[in-house]
Amino acid sequence: MSGTNSSNSSNQMAVPQAKEAMNRFKQEVASEIGVPLKEGYNGDLTSRQAGSIGGEMVKKMIMRQEEQMSK
Repeated sequence: MSGTNSSNSSNQMAVPQAKEAMNRFKQEVASEIGVPLKEGYNGDLTSRQAGSIGGEMVKKMIMRQEEQMSK
């Protein structure tokens, strides 16, 4: 994409103030699905394990948003 600076990576938070809450959410989801996520480096996880954390996070976020929209 032209005009995009290199500091705008896909790993940056849209709302930086939410970083800690997202980290707690990630830890919670990993624990629920039995993936051994630890603080810091997690390069020893398989792609399947890492993807399952992200997939479950997205599923829960969509469910929460749907609940909000139905009120």
